[in-house]
Amino acid sequence: MTNFISRRTLLKLSAGSLGIVGVSGRLSRFGQLNAAVTSTPNYKAMVCIFLFGGNDSNNLIVPIKTNRQNYSAYSGVRGSALGLSQLSLLPITTATTKEQYGLHPQLGPLQALFNQGKLGFVANVGMLVKPINKTQYQQGAAVPMNLFSHSDQQQQWQTAPAPNSSRTGWGGRAADILQALNAPSTFPTAVSTAGSALFLNGQTSTPASVTNGGLGLDGSDGSDAANARDNAFQQILTFNSGLSLIQTANKFTSDGIQAGKELNAALSGGQALQTVFPDTGLGAQLKQVAQILTVRTNLGMNRQIFFVSQGGYDTHTTQIPQQDALFGELAGAMAAFYNATVELGLDKQVVTFTESEFGRTFQPSTGDGSDHAWGSHHMVMGGPVKSADVFGTFPALGLDSADDVTGRGVWLPSTSLDQYGATIASWFGVADGSLPAVFPNLVNFTTPKLSFV
Repeated sequence: MTNFISRRTLLKLSAGSLGIVGVSGRLSRFGQLNAAVTSTPNYKAMVCIFLFGGNDSNNLIVPIKTNRQNYSAYSGVRGSALGLSQLSLLPITTATTKEQYGLHPQLGPLQALFNQGKLGFVANVGMLVKPINKTQYQQGAAVPMNLFSHSDQQQQWQTAPAPNSSRTGWGGRAADILQALNAPSTFPTAVSTAGSALFLNGQTSTPASVTNGGLGLDGSDGSDAANARDNAFQQILTFNSGLSLIQTANKFTSDGIQAGKELNAALSGGQALQTVFPDTGLGAQLKQVAQILTVRTNLGMNRQIFFVSQGGYDTHTTQIPQQDALFGELAGAMAAFYNATVELGLDKQVVTFTESEFGRTFQPSTGDGSDHAWGSHHMVMGGPVKSADVFGTFPALGLDSADDVTGRGVWLPSTSLDQYGATIASWFGVADGSLPAVFPNLVNFTTPKLSFV
């Protein structure tokens, strides 16, 4: 029986902690995207924080006294199982409408950033094919496939797909369009610190992955033994097997090693960060991103896209203590990262934003948790944030309200992922005429962009 080497195995053979993980650009049957860019030569970076599991954002930000509802609408449904006491909430007031909200008690560092105008919330964002209302939903209007499936919605939030679209991410498609701004640098525009990320896969560009908490090639210390090993491995990668898939995988593994060497060489002469990051998983990932930002000039970068992640948000039971820990880690890491951008003089040039596959039911489930839902609130952080506000339309917090499509507090999104992402991508430099290439469903929305950056 013939033995075949899988692409995954070949990529693992690199033995390095930074490798190229995307192959869609060279294997895609689709043509190259039109590389239309706006005239913005200054450096910009966007950082996606994906909250895997489906974050219950009903406890991320709570209305206290707004034009649509107040705290009693929240506490009347959430009760003691999932409700946060009003005294425990961290108060914020929106800059434009002077509405009052409360943040989860573990979000103190983010409350401070909001009050400085460096953090905003975008309300009730979700996957939509086109705008619909509750009646249309119940009558079977077109909606994204498998709305309440973790794997499907994780994929769709990362890809912003259209029917029969390729398996590329919207971050990767933005990288395709803007990678010319990084020329002549060959270092990848897109970098993940969370392993292989569909979000970063492009048609013509390939992402890099910084893994295992490190930034170097294991054992590549300049010794004779290490050099001999590396030379032998390069001979394996350049051997012509005659199999196109293996040859392509070999090429990307080789590219990954080269990218790792470029990054390590740049970091060896880069400045040491003074900002202290929390000793957490997300803290370590965002510190890696900050370290790469310190050597952006050495790498020749004008545009960079990063993907980091935090898991654990599938809170079907005992949600309150789980969210306490999750939000504490999230807030500490995000605040440290913002402080690092200030240290580097990049706070006006970096936008950090959250994604999660869906929100969770407003009504508690058995076991003091919540179930899979739809629309969810998200955070956008950085100097480009327009004001300390809640952007978009907050849902009416009542079971069976016009925003609740199931009777359990499953919010019909008032803002689509396409609109949310297009706003960020436009700030990043993707020209208006190229936005539909990144967000195929954007043409279905009369207001393609919001005003939060």
